[in-house]
Amino acid sequence: MACVLIVDDEKNIRSGLTLAFEDEGYDTLEAENGEVAWTLINKKSVDLVITDLRMPVLSGYDLLKRVSSTFPTLPVIVLTGHGSIEDAVKAMQDGAIDFFTKPVDLDHIMLTAKKALSNSKIIEQNIKLTQEISTLKKKVEVNKSIIGKSEKLSKMMRTIEQVAPTRATVLVTGESGVGKELVADALHNLSDRKDGPFIKVHCASLSANLLESELFGHEKGSFTGAVSQKKGRFELADGGTIFLDEIGEIDAATQVKILRVLQEKSFERVGGTQTLNVDVRVVAATNRNLEEEVKKGNFREDLFYRLNVVHIEVPPLRERKDDIPLLMNSFLNEFNKENNRNIEGFTPAARKVLCSYSWPGNIRQLRNSIESAVVLARGRLIDVDDLPEQVSEHDNDSQLSIKVGLTLDEAEKMFIISTLDYCGGNKTKASEMLGIGRKTLHRKLEEYGKADD
Repeated sequence: MACVLIVDDEKNIRSGLTLAFEDEGYDTLEAENGEVAWTLINKKSVDLVITDLRMPVLSGYDLLKRVSSTFPTLPVIVLTGHGSIEDAVKAMQDGAIDFFTKPVDLDHIMLTAKKALSNSKIIEQNIKLTQEISTLKKKVEVNKSIIGKSEKLSKMMRTIEQVAPTRATVLVTGESGVGKELVADALHNLSDRKDGPFIKVHCASLSANLLESELFGHEKGSFTGAVSQKKGRFELADGGTIFLDEIGEIDAATQVKILRVLQEKSFERVGGTQTLNVDVRVVAATNRNLEEEVKKGNFREDLFYRLNVVHIEVPPLRERKDDIPLLMNSFLNEFNKENNRNIEGFTPAARKVLCSYSWPGNIRQLRNSIESAVVLARGRLIDVDDLPEQVSEHDNDSQLSIKVGLTLDEAEKMFIISTLDYCGGNKTKASEMLGIGRKTLHRKLEEYGKADD
């Protein structure tokens, strides 16, 4: 049942109203002034406030202003003497739903209270529904940018939706071109920081000195060319999210400063002495194996653990081939509009090639291939000849046939070279897929005369 808070410095009025509302089945609370009432509102579940205007300590009018600003859906009815009608009218203008002069007509105030409680419930339901619709729209927008229905992608999306509303730092890993930035976008857009700034920094594109200034800002005259004060990306991201792409590329000195921001949420601008405090959610991404970089001494272990609170691995496209047809159609529509073309689809042969190719460049390579095909296609359907040669000449390249009669060394050579080709020549990817160290792979390739290929 709804709870009614009755606020009046006259005990007999409080008691009379309490008895009347309890007879109607309502729960009640009493307060002798606005200060006591405010404490109860913040501690208890209150659905309606009935308050006198003139009271000691904190007046009913001041209580109304607090309630209106902090709990705008909580209805307030004011009581006043005959000589304070003007005050009551002003209270109505400032948020009260109705006023009554003393002595109170119990039937009238009870009817108004029931109507107010009913309206309040409807308003709260509408607010909740609006919030749910807003969240659903955000999810739909995110799902439009992260395209796919494969189990691996669905699992990743479930993790994003669970982690996004929290404050946890997230490390996004995956090969180049898999869409790590889209994951960062989703984490921000589905969080309660979605209306705050979302600042992106590509760490690999800046030198060490420029990166430090870019992240933390600088004071005028702190170095040659610093002609004015500049705010850094962490400062600009206050209240929102910062995305540090290619975090594995930063130098040791910058790693220390980022670690401090994560631990203490504070830093100084380059050349400055003022300590700045920020409230920033950090999402970092890399295509490197940071655990290996820690072992090699290239990346701080303490920073790795601070970044790796939640780990999201974005699967490569070759591991989510069920998603390729959806991505193909999405990119076809995008580039049809962009280039004023009207390509209707793909021939069966082209579709087979696109779905069987290993895509070492992942979604970025697929997207670029579809863009090229849309521009170059001469018919109403994209055919194999319209695709980039690197793609069209590798039909079923993920299949490897080893003839009976080969020695183990010959089979191993064939398998290693085929895997390297499958990975687009990326030795790091190939060594990980083969389950051998990069040095071992390099040594094998030297034996085959392929080390410099």
